[in-house]
Amino acid sequence: MQFKKGELFCGPGGLSYGASIPEIYNSAGEEFSVKHVWANDFDEDTCKTFRHNICPSNPDSVIHEDVRKLNINDLEEIDAFSFGFPCNDYSSVGEKKGFFGEFGPLYTYGVKVLNRFNPKWFLAENVSGLESANEGGAFLKILEDLENAGEHGYELTPHLYKFEEYGVPQARHRIIIVGIRKDLDVKYNIPKPTHENPSSWITSKQALEDPKIDVKTALNHEFTKHQDKVVEMLSHIPKGKNAWYEKIPPHLRLNVKGARLSNIYKRLHPDYPAYTVTGSGGGGTHMYHYEENRALTNRERARLQTFPDEFEFIGGKESVRKQIGMAVPPLGAKVIVEAVLKSFAGVPYASVEPKWQGTVKEVLKGNMKKRKLKSEGKQLTFDNI
Repeated sequence: MQFKKGELFCGPGGLSYGASIPEIYNSAGEEFSVKHVWANDFDEDTCKTFRHNICPSNPDSVIHEDVRKLNINDLEEIDAFSFGFPCNDYSSVGEKKGFFGEFGPLYTYGVKVLNRFNPKWFLAENVSGLESANEGGAFLKILEDLENAGEHGYELTPHLYKFEEYGVPQARHRIIIVGIRKDLDVKYNIPKPTHENPSSWITSKQALEDPKIDVKTALNHEFTKHQDKVVEMLSHIPKGKNAWYEKIPPHLRLNVKGARLSNIYKRLHPDYPAYTVTGSGGGGTHMYHYEENRALTNRERARLQTFPDEFEFIGGKESVRKQIGMAVPPLGAKVIVEAVLKSFAGVPYASVEPKWQGTVKEVLKGNMKKRKLKSEGKQLTFDNI
């Protein structure tokens, strides 16, 4: 069985690349795999990267369009679906407007796809801050809408995946919601971490140096030209520390009032996974090498995200940085999709309990207790609890 997959908010293709790797066979020798059919994203460079790496022979299958203008009815039939809906309004860094921000409601376009195509399974991804946005109400409303989508509804398994526990050399924590159509006799379980013990975590040094990156031939490996003062300041920051390290000479310290973000000019520590790779931010947020007095290159960031070195990002340096930071790590996607395929194939695999258990209705009753959400004069009420 080859699942034909569509994707909204596809990014540069990390999820699709990871989903294309597993090939599972059941006891009868039948193959279970995933095939890209169509994808959509708002960013032009992102679409070019996806076409270049995921579907070079079928570039028209990637639609560069605002999802709010996309004609879903014109898309090709699918039986699998993925969407990493925009996290801007759910991220712990920012105002956390949730539903009341510009991007918060965009998950509903994923629901529209489920209603239109009734795929056998789907995968939705967002930041861990989704759980607490709008006092927790946004997450629960999203779960409710996803559970009731389509002709049959979906059995949901939401979980907070800590990707360093699955071999990703980065402390990247994301909520992934896997939905299996309720009329199918298929049960998805959370795959057991492959690197559960911290001593087995892949370090930033391992990711960046095994193997070494060939400076002459590597793709997307442009170095940043720093001011002399920045280089000197970095020389005083130990591994794993940031711009607020107390032994930085006074004349090199940043003149910042108010909140001090912990990732400003923060060096990686070679003995631990990297901190979270991000796609935006000004000076001091580009991630910094544990040994050399410089920011990481995009190729190094891509390695922390588990993109292979032959995966080429299209666009200018800052555009590529954004694409890498917003992407789903291919290795993380592979682990989850592989578990989905094994579930359909009837192949057993080691599993763990999800963070949230019970039906969506039970979660709603336990956590919400008829809560009213207010923001900027607007109100959202869950009347069906």
